[in-house]
Amino acid sequence: MLDRLFKLRDNHTDVRTELVAGLTTFLTMVYIIFVNPSILGDAGMPKDSVFVATCLVAALGTALMGLYANYPIAMAPGMGLNAYFAYAVVGGMGIGWQAALGAVFISGCLFVVVTLVGLRGMIVDGIPRSMRVGITVGLGMFLALIALKNAGIVVANENTLVKAGDLHQPAAMMAAAGFVVIVALDRLRVRGAILIGIVLVTVLSFFFGGNTYRGVFSVPPSIEPTLFHLDIKGARAAGILNVVLVFFLVELFDATGTLMGVARRAGLLVEGKMHRMNRALLADSGAILAGSVLGTSSTTAYLESASGVQAGGRTGLTALTVAALFLACLFIAPLASAVPTYATAPALLFVACLMLADLSEVEWGDTTESIPAAVTALGMPFTYSIAEGIAFGFITYAALKLLTGRARTVKPVVWVIAALFLFKIVYVGT
Repeated sequence: MLDRLFKLRDNHTDVRTELVAGLTTFLTMVYIIFVNPSILGDAGMPKDSVFVATCLVAALGTALMGLYANYPIAMAPGMGLNAYFAYAVVGGMGIGWQAALGAVFISGCLFVVVTLVGLRGMIVDGIPRSMRVGITVGLGMFLALIALKNAGIVVANENTLVKAGDLHQPAAMMAAAGFVVIVALDRLRVRGAILIGIVLVTVLSFFFGGNTYRGVFSVPPSIEPTLFHLDIKGARAAGILNVVLVFFLVELFDATGTLMGVARRAGLLVEGKMHRMNRALLADSGAILAGSVLGTSSTTAYLESASGVQAGGRTGLTALTVAALFLACLFIAPLASAVPTYATAPALLFVACLMLADLSEVEWGDTTESIPAAVTALGMPFTYSIAEGIAFGFITYAALKLLTGRARTVKPVVWVIAALFLFKIVYVGT
């Protein structure tokens, strides 16, 4: 039955290999059940409910990917997207988390539409590589700033904006130790390096941070405080052009790029294309909608799925294994609630550092490409706004191409995005 459903023999794999691959992927990305409630909790969302929503949407989205698209790709709330949700939309713009969930829902609906009519691929192809890199690197720098702030390593200063915190504090020292451990374990190719780092700092927090042990297993907490609490009308009233457009763009590059990257690693591309790409994109869009309803930020495909592919995963059975393991996590809520913010900070910083690697792909010899990418990347942390960074980048890109007589090389989608952001800045404000 499994062979017929997932075409195991056609993909030169077997049940045991797929199960091991699923466990491998799960271990590399399970940290999200600790990190996501921590980040969204800073937006005022109830952490226990977010924990449940995270587990459920990761299981649902990954199962959709496995059963509908038959790809070994796992899904969960995206890093960077959750930070934008909590710190830029809710914290920076003052929009309630319910309205922010409404904006996530609207962006998910847009994804369904553009996927069904075949526009998603055209939009991705129309965005220059340099701008995609700039967005990824900017997200990494934004995450790094949040991680250092949560660890107490960077604090506010009236004269210099930021400065080093008290590095003698237990939280800062434990976070620094956790970061070094994660990097070392990852270099040694230890599976679950990020998870091990989070657990290590959490254990140390009981001895040096005044943390309280709450147990490990329990009945799952109630999801009622976040379930169906999205406020679509509130999102519209708040002026959602800025918010939805950024959600849309980041989700677009994140999910599509990850899908292609993991499929390429698994040898699932035929003539450079994914034959079931539309199914995978619809699974992705459906997960975003489900996440907004359950009570979490945008869901996306996870690059950590490549670890399962490396272990031999080739079909949706790998994804289904990951989904089952996320459902099992529902019963470890006390352990998740015991994880302090500074224990997840090393994981955030590690992911941020990895995102900076894309800088090597910028064409630095062409300033009409490299400068907009740099403006995008620098704009995000220095304005503490992912939206402003992307806006500045696209406007700069369009202006430089126009002024240097290279307007014809710019795809129409770039002009549209730049015009929307320019309109927002001029007539609505930042």
